[in-house]
Amino acid sequence: MPRQRWVTRDLARFGAWVIALMAYWMLALLLLQVLFGRQLERMQTLQLGRDLALNVRLTELTLERYPPELISELTGLELQVSEQPAAPGRETRASAQRSQELQQVLCSRLSHCPELRPAPSRAGMPEAWIELFSPLEPVWLRTPLPMARAWPPPPTLLLLALVGAVVMIGVLYLLLDVARPLRKLEDAVSRVGEDINREPVPEQGSAEVRRLSRRFNAMVRRLAEGKRERATMLAGIAHDLRAPLTRLQFRLSMPELNAEERTRCQSDLDALERITGQFLLYAGDGEREECVACPLDQWLAETVAGQPKDQLQLELSSIRLRIRPVALSRAVSNLIDNAFSHGKAPVVVRLLRRGAEVAIEVWDQGEGMPASAWEGALQPFQRMDSARGRQGHCGLGLAIVNHVVRTHAGRIGFRKGNGDPGRFAVIISLPVNETNKSDIP
Repeated sequence: MPRQRWVTRDLARFGAWVIALMAYWMLALLLLQVLFGRQLERMQTLQLGRDLALNVRLTELTLERYPPELISELTGLELQVSEQPAAPGRETRASAQRSQELQQVLCSRLSHCPELRPAPSRAGMPEAWIELFSPLEPVWLRTPLPMARAWPPPPTLLLLALVGAVVMIGVLYLLLDVARPLRKLEDAVSRVGEDINREPVPEQGSAEVRRLSRRFNAMVRRLAEGKRERATMLAGIAHDLRAPLTRLQFRLSMPELNAEERTRCQSDLDALERITGQFLLYAGDGEREECVACPLDQWLAETVAGQPKDQLQLELSSIRLRIRPVALSRAVSNLIDNAFSHGKAPVVVRLLRRGAEVAIEVWDQGEGMPASAWEGALQPFQRMDSARGRQGHCGLGLAIVNHVVRTHAGRIGFRKGNGDPGRFAVIISLPVNETNKSDIP
């Protein structure tokens, strides 16, 4: 059934394009007749004048020896001996103009300029009388004046109109059935990394473009399924870890353990809790959170409220922006925890506006990472062993931050300092888009 539906649709589209081709053919034919009809009439008049000039000259030479009746009988030319030949009741403007042009051609090709008078038309075609030079009596030659045909048009115009219609239909086909669907597909390809669960690309256009769109939609579905499977796997791992964590907490509350074993178990428990939280955050829970307009200075103050106040400094500007507050709060908390764990206090958190971006900077007084390791640090499960290696870190810290920042269409950067306000910083840059501009003072 789907194949039959596609065949029916293709046949309907083919019929529509054929009708459009015929319509453009007629339109192009009318335009060509308007543009070149007058030139064709002049060419016909010039050719007719050449033929008539030869007939007039031969007839005038023959009239010197033979009577008009004999010449008309032998040659088939219609000659009339008369001072005043028969005239039509009314001469049209087109016929008069054609007669004037024909007279100009005859005057240019003969030794004398013959007089032309309108003759009664026969079979709907205008005719004219041409005065011949005769020494004995006035003789007139009757000739038709063929006009340019409105229908059927000349074969040359038909062919040119068909070529023009094919070109116009080809351009229209490329615009409607190829270029426009490809632009939609290009837009979908450019945004597939931002939203994997977006609506599929409409399967429109030519058969080739429809096949390309169908395969692209299938690829996006596979990517979305893989992402859901990854989130399910990570969430399942975290869920499975919850049960032994709860049992460990219960056992730690028993009085049989001595202080040293209790401290060791508590340390392991904290490490497991931290790893579980990182897995849950990396599973992508933040992507389902809605963006809300938020005063960033107040939000940051609440985010760092649990940190030691004597080792943390805030330098905040009053800025309002649309964010996912819970997910971004986890990312900033990760950076602050890393600064305390792997750097040196005091940690400085700065919020400021830089052109079209809002920057959240987390500074510490440690040596930081070498510049060659900055790009690799953003990859998941990458441990910087020279700086990290403490218990409870699984290499997801900066990857989680990068993942959350990308959902905000932002980016992460690193900077070395000279001690004011710190020596090493991780910087979150969030764009100020059109939606956010109204929220920023």
